Amino acid sequence: FFHASGRVAAVAGLATARVIAVAVVGMPADAALAAALHGAAFGLVPIGWIIVAAMFLYRLSVEAGALGIMKRSVTRLSADHRLQALLIAFSFGAFLEGAAGFGAPVAISAAPLVGAGFPAVEAACVALLANTAPVAFGALGTPIVTLAKVTGLDEQAISSLAGRQLPFFSLLVPAWMVAAMAGWRGLVGVWPAVLVCGASFAAVQFAMANFVGPALVDVVGGVASLVARAAGLRVWRPGDIWRHAGASPQARRAPAAMPLRAVAWAWTPWAFLSAA
Repeated sequence: FFHASGRVAAVAGLATARVIAVAVVGMPADAALAAALHGAAFGLVPIGWIIVAAMFLYRLSVEAGALGIMKRSVTRLSADHRLQALLIAFSFGAFLEGAAGFGAPVAISAAPLVGAGFPAVEAACVALLANTAPVAFGALGTPIVTLAKVTGLDEQAISSLAGRQLPFFSLLVPAWMVAAMAGWRGLVGVWPAVLVCGASFAAVQFAMANFVGPALVDVVGGVASLVARAAGLRVWRPGDIWRHAGASPQARRAPAAMPLRAVAWAWTPWAFLSAA
């Protein structure tokens, strides 16, 4: 509302949370300070380290020419930025959330989006929007598992309850992401792809959370959504190609096929980062 910078907003949020914790909830001041310092350290080390490593790999990929191969492997499926966002930010990002969590989905998904022609800020925003669908289950179900341990509630009961609520949001998030990026008219142009992407993830999210457990909800859901969306491109494609203003022009025809070995070489460092 006040158009404050990210730093100012972060400090204001921290100060507000501390006042509420101490003055309203009754948390001891020293405990509130310790919690704030612990949160800062937790954000700096695991999350910050992932982002730094991802940016290092991004620059390394640029220098080695791997980013160009990654870009062509994505645009070969479709040159449309809306479909690329669904494939990378939503489906692949959900897999990364389940496998690595923390800042990995945003940091890793944003890099190939930038390589495909997205402006850097827009790529980060799209990745953040897409991450709202899988983040509740996090890395191997960590939020659900932690909540069960802290409260003493049954882990499977929490997983099942979350799995009955979140699929509705998982259907909406891809549409929200595309509308924020390309407007409502842009959303109408790719609604079948949005529906397939969201519905496949939501269905698997519901099934895994209710009948298996929280650990692999995002991993399996992300893979299912990715496969469904890639397979759907063989059946249906949008009538027009939408790309961000200022992005390099792309032909409507897909780029020439590349050797599988080259594609694997370009993507392997990102796979290692996700596994780590």
